[in-house]
Amino acid sequence: MNRFPEMQACQGYSEHMGQIVLVEDDLEIRTLVAETLAAQGHHVESAGTGLEGIDLAMNSKPDLVILDLGLPDVDGSDVLRMMRSVSNVPVVVITARGAEQSMIDTLDAGADDYLVKPFSVGQLEARVRAVLRRASGDVDATIHVGNLEVDAAARTAKLDGVEIGLSPKEFDLLRALAERVGQVVTKRELLAEVWREPYGGSEKTVDVHLSWLRRKLGETASEPRLLHTVHGVGVKLSAPKT
Repeated sequence: MNRFPEMQACQGYSEHMGQIVLVEDDLEIRTLVAETLAAQGHHVESAGTGLEGIDLAMNSKPDLVILDLGLPDVDGSDVLRMMRSVSNVPVVVITARGAEQSMIDTLDAGADDYLVKPFSVGQLEARVRAVLRRASGDVDATIHVGNLEVDAAARTAKLDGVEIGLSPKEFDLLRALAERVGQVVTKRELLAEVWREPYGGSEKTVDVHLSWLRRKLGETASEPRLLHTVHGVGVKLSAPKT
């Protein structure tokens, strides 16, 4: 059974590649995740136990650690605390523990993100991209798409020089698309990155916010200028054709 149903469907992303340490005891998951991230351009080293993972993370100085909590020798939450005592390396936790309190405790212990199994590779890639982007400082970039300006630092968007009144989630959605201008982004990726839904959530949530965003950008789904739906795939933000 394929526990990563979108493993072959996800398209690559050319920016924010990094050196990643993967700590996961399940050989099938470890192999699939490592091969997929490597195919996206990341350099991946992996370990099957917590102690091996700590040693690898301390010696290889990675840009990101992906950490399972259910490890055979040391619980992943303890591995996280050990890492945090000596390093600020970003950590994305992957786990079968879906309880809200587990998520809260793990994030409070220093994890940068938390992803519940089973998950799609699109969700994992979105989390990895977002964490690497924040760590690199690129979140402060101002992005121009035609007559649209998205200022991540000020959390504002302007159309023809006039600021658009966006809700926090509308802005996060617009920024996620602007950071991948011209690329089709799946709704599952948007749910993972913008809403941080551990189980993928409802794609209807994305549809509703896209509708609100289109209205504020002065366009409709039937007559798009900036936001273009690719049916059966996702949505992309691109400059209007002249």
